[in-house]
Amino acid sequence: MPGHFIDLHSHTNESDGSLTPEELVALAKQTGLGALAITDHDTFDGYRKAIPSARIAGLDLLQGIELNTRFYPDGEVNGHLRSVHLLAYFLSGEPSGVFEEWLAEQREERRSRNRKLANSLRARGVEITFEEVEARGKSLAGRPHFASILMEKGYAKDFRDAFTRYLGEEAPGFVQRESKTTEETIQVVRQGGGIPVIAHPIRIGLHEHQEREALQAWKAAGLVGMEVYHSEHSAERQAYYRQLAEEFQLLPTGGSDFHGTIKPTVELGSGISGNVRVPRQVLDRLRAFVQ
Repeated sequence: MPGHFIDLHSHTNESDGSLTPEELVALAKQTGLGALAITDHDTFDGYRKAIPSARIAGLDLLQGIELNTRFYPDGEVNGHLRSVHLLAYFLSGEPSGVFEEWLAEQREERRSRNRKLANSLRARGVEITFEEVEARGKSLAGRPHFASILMEKGYAKDFRDAFTRYLGEEAPGFVQRESKTTEETIQVVRQGGGIPVIAHPIRIGLHEHQEREALQAWKAAGLVGMEVYHSEHSAERQAYYRQLAEEFQLLPTGGSDFHGTIKPTVELGSGISGNVRVPRQVLDRLRAFVQ
């Protein structure tokens, strides 16, 4: 029923989505969502630009962000590195000034990675420059912007192909961001007034015992929630993550991870073929946590 479902994971063109903040709000209203969180990568600009439209539309708009973190499953810094995304929600006021300063440093680190990635691709015969990627994605340029240029120039047939051959973690030219560890980022978010949540855990690719060890460490660092509902989570996976969240006393959250035309099969509020339906009670529990 309209208003009974929410979406706590979405992106605008202020990071790597295709819709403007105003267009995303209009789509959320049209879809009948009861609440929407804008969780752009490394920036609150999309959320802040959406506030007037959300106010006019009567949409419950939530301030969020998605952050990249580093995780070493074997505990060794020189061991195999995994990229873990963290969602952070700020439901009781603006982030602290210290958090905003830390975030500015993360954006600069993103630019440094993009420059290295462009150089890496050129060394492999790909005609692409840092400047054209940044012109496409502004200060929040990322791998999807690289991918769109690679597609236009004929190096890749689609986004999946671009990531498989050039941009994904297993691709020859991949350049890892020098982000903070997952535990450090969780602590920064908590200190900044936010609620840290592990995003799309299926992407981390851990064995079950590694997963439990990681959650234990992250919970000790201050982790509050886990994204149970996500477009890449089957019904079986959702049930599994719901059980894990309960076991580790984490709040279950969820969202479509909507990007617009960047991920054309993912619909706002409903994911892929309706596999995402986040009940309003999820948000009620998050808000109760900060009260």
